[in-house]
Amino acid sequence: MAKKESESNSELKKLAWHKDISKEEIKTFIEKEKQSFTKMPEISIMISSYNDIFSSFDPRPTPQRALSDDFLIELKKASQVKDSDDLEIKILAPAKIRNVPEENIIKKRLKEHFIKHEEIEKKEKYSIIRNGIISVFFGVVLMFLATLVLFKFTDATIWSSFLVILLEPAGWFLFWEGLSQIIFDAKKKHPNVQFYKRMTKSKISFDSY
Repeated sequence: MAKKESESNSELKKLAWHKDISKEEIKTFIEKEKQSFTKMPEISIMISSYNDIFSSFDPRPTPQRALSDDFLIELKKASQVKDSDDLEIKILAPAKIRNVPEENIIKKRLKEHFIKHEEIEKKEKYSIIRNGIISVFFGVVLMFLATLVLFKFTDATIWSSFLVILLEPAGWFLFWEGLSQIIFDAKKKHPNVQFYKRMTKSKISFDSY
């Protein structure tokens, strides 16, 4: 990746110094390079030790240790600029600490985490949508009851007026709250679902630096 960036910079310098090349052509070249980078499936994460991948507060052995929040945040940032769904996560570690059996355990642990949390995020998203649908349904029912009271009791009484005042706002509240859950709250979960889905399908490898 570093070699490719170096070659791109070299080409860009040649373009910049060439008098016959316009600013528009240089801009086009830069845009093409950016698109090329986003389509590259590789994500590189550099660590100083295997502990960087895991939470420092979790003393359990590698197969059970919780992943580091910092590691996941960096992984999420790196994946957001990639268009490819078939990602390759390359973890770069110092050559002197490389341990292939340990790396195999880590790769398995990462996959287990991604699969587990994809299911959790999906369930939470569907739960929000389900609760939203239920709220909308009961909101419509309450509004219908308020309409029924107005229709049945043409001569308003204190009790019919009270029921309408009680049912109508409650119906509107549940209706709009349900729509908010379906449209907005569920949408907030979508990036996490997509992130873990992509990570679940990704290929994980280790390399030295």
